[in-house]
Amino acid sequence: MPTSNTPTPPTKSSPTNPFSALLARVGLDPFLLALAGAVGLAYLAPSIGSDESPIPWHQITTFGVGLIFFFYGLRLSLDKLRAGMRNWRLHVLVQLTTFVLFPLLALAARPFFAHEENATLWSSIFFLTTLPSTVSTSVVMVSIAGGNIPAAIFNASISSLIGIVATPLLTSLVLNTDTGGVNLGGLITDLLLQVVLPVVAGVLLNARFGAFAARHSNALRLSDQFVILLIVYTAFCESFARHVFEGYSALGIAALSLGMAGLFFLVYGLVTLVCRLLGFSHEDRITAVFCGSKKSLVHGTVMANLLFPSTAATGALLLPLMLYHAIQILIASIIARAQGRKVEQAAAQPVALPS
Repeated sequence: MPTSNTPTPPTKSSPTNPFSALLARVGLDPFLLALAGAVGLAYLAPSIGSDESPIPWHQITTFGVGLIFFFYGLRLSLDKLRAGMRNWRLHVLVQLTTFVLFPLLALAARPFFAHEENATLWSSIFFLTTLPSTVSTSVVMVSIAGGNIPAAIFNASISSLIGIVATPLLTSLVLNTDTGGVNLGGLITDLLLQVVLPVVAGVLLNARFGAFAARHSNALRLSDQFVILLIVYTAFCESFARHVFEGYSALGIAALSLGMAGLFFLVYGLVTLVCRLLGFSHEDRITAVFCGSKKSLVHGTVMANLLFPSTAATGALLLPLMLYHAIQILIASIIARAQGRKVEQAAAQPVALPS
């Protein structure tokens, strides 16, 4: 086998310091450890990151999400964005998965929650299945895994818009809740300010500053991960501060966690199968599975407060969502990193020239 004395340049996932190299040798991902650390810190001192904290966490994470999408837009040319929007089969699959497949799976599982004491638990699971996909984490995971970023941004944004109407509608039809007074205007405004406008601004500046974004892709990836850590930390601080997990035994929470993991893998597997049957490219398959399998904690928390005001069971309603949110980030991070390494290794292989 031929060898070369020229050192191979590190890829974007290569360890850049001795500590990262040590973790890589033992099979640990620093980002996953950071996620676990964020949850641990939230458990030890939830008041620091909760809504009662004097630190304006909401404003910080809102700014961070907007910054993520600005730099995503900066890396997108208008031609690439148009190409992503034209992929209608991918968009239809993602939205059908989010708002049709998920609720149907919850309805199919309803007979297993026939006992009266399980009614609230099933309602909370069905509420989870009606939520739109995440925005920031979906796109970040697609980016890490080497998927179709323009299509991911398009699908995540459209999912959030559809969810503003679909979540209250599905919830009211099945759970008989009163959806009057939902502040749709506020939700649409947040979506425009945090997602649409930053992306548009970035795309418009792509011709001038796109090369700068490409040169600093490593730093931008780290900033993406940092924002995710902040979102996870503040979300778990709020859940611990509100005692969401009280009233559940360790065995009960473990069983519910397994159920949420099973739901994630079931949807992930079904979408993967459909993508293969439809002949999707590797990039589109990554986008479909990561955008289609996610559920938004942000939308869920807001909608729970709007749809179930002054309800004693609101905390229990959020428990499956909290667990699913944590599971989807942890599992998707592992899968995204593995997919990203495969893409990088394939790109690093020398192209065989015809003799």
